[in-house]
Amino acid sequence: MVLPRSSQCQKTKVAVLLVFSPLDPIVNAKIEATSGAGTAGITAAQALSNASVDDFVIVEYQGDIGGRVAHTTFGAKPDGTPYSDYDSIETFNETGAVNFTYLLDEYEDAYSTVEQDAGYMITENLQDRSFRSGLSLAGWKPRQNKAQQAVEWWEYDWEYAFVPNTTFYQFSDENNYVFDQRGFNAFIKGEASTFLKNEDPRLILNTIVTNISYSDTGVTIYNQDGSCIEAEHAICTFSLGVLQNDAVTFSPPLPSWKQEGISAFAMGTYTKIFLQFPPDQVFWNTSTQFFLYADPHERGYYPVFQSLDGPGFLPGSGILFVTVVQSQSHRAESQNNNDEQTKEEVLAVLRRMYGPTQVPQPTAFMYPRWSLEPWAYGSYSNWPPGTSLEMHQNLRANVAGRLWFAGEATSSEYFGFLHGAWFEGRAVGESVAGCVVEGGNCTLERNYRVLHGTTGEGEYSLVNGWDVTSFQTNGF
Repeated sequence: MVLPRSSQCQKTKVAVLLVFSPLDPIVNAKIEATSGAGTAGITAAQALSNASVDDFVIVEYQGDIGGRVAHTTFGAKPDGTPYSDYDSIETFNETGAVNFTYLLDEYEDAYSTVEQDAGYMITENLQDRSFRSGLSLAGWKPRQNKAQQAVEWWEYDWEYAFVPNTTFYQFSDENNYVFDQRGFNAFIKGEASTFLKNEDPRLILNTIVTNISYSDTGVTIYNQDGSCIEAEHAICTFSLGVLQNDAVTFSPPLPSWKQEGISAFAMGTYTKIFLQFPPDQVFWNTSTQFFLYADPHERGYYPVFQSLDGPGFLPGSGILFVTVVQSQSHRAESQNNNDEQTKEEVLAVLRRMYGPTQVPQPTAFMYPRWSLEPWAYGSYSNWPPGTSLEMHQNLRANVAGRLWFAGEATSSEYFGFLHGAWFEGRAVGESVAGCVVEGGNCTLERNYRVLHGTTGEGEYSLVNGWDVTSFQTNGF
């Protein structure tokens, strides 16, 4: 049932939302309407402004612009313009330094075969398979070989936050670590500054959305603080994790095709764990960027360390970080005893790699907990095997002609990437502008009540958010 509108609600044409309800009662920030103040929300609002639609509000859960593009202070005096060199790598197991870098070439040979097979499956509209199956058919079978498991993690999990499953690849082989001491959200704030003034009343921070009531005539957003907003259209830029955790209620409930679209996809968790050591007690080779560890018992157990104490990064900083994903992320992030358990686990691995007397206690230690953040519930989205464009279009599509969705998860080409959120926010903002501008072209997004098992060649089109070729590869 649609909740009654209130004469006291703030009224606007478009509301941009980055929203969740207060599952954690101590959280007091939330986004509402036309997108939210993450990448998708800001680019959607920018698109509205570019179309001379100035009657909008942006509702943000947190106290600053950026969404999942978040930053914090760690270490001392950072400076530099780094680029990652993935050939700069040393390999280890529980006995110390062991060279198994030759396995990198073996994996990449198998990857090339998988990529060719995937292209054939697309052109012939054949049944999809998991990346794991493709690797196995190409001769890459790690089984219990811990070095092969570590290499596979380096090549695949580190990118997707999952074990080999997904099948789409349309990216450069460049993947650089970049940092900006203003905070990585500086570019989002820069875009926002093109249409938002200082203290702009259209940017509503620290606001928790609890319910979105919609019909074919408009949308009403209800917030935890008792306020509400009435809009002709609303753009939800919630993360897939937020949608899957029912952190915001919808009245009426979202249609079954939409709920199925939300449930069909996966939310990955990607956790970087930072340590800083005394600069005069750095124990690793600072001329090497990456250190790959093959644990004897668990795949993906603190497997890739990266040094920031080196040329082009932060020389003399003593900073090292290790990345874990998915199940290992969830385990580490759930350890809430002042980080001590996680810190001791990481130090134990480093002492296996470098010797028990070589690794001192860190002077600083920090890591985020993406899977527990009520405004994220994970890091970024991914597609399970067998996913069709029709299924993904149901995740993208608007509801009742008034409630729109945008974010990295709704990008069929660049899901999981920041530019996916950027493009989707802009596209939805332009679509909504076409609906509210007099004489505009209001084109609603397609949805599928009946899903087919595979994606036909004709479905690789803009109707389903696909405007790149499926046959171009820039990989191995």
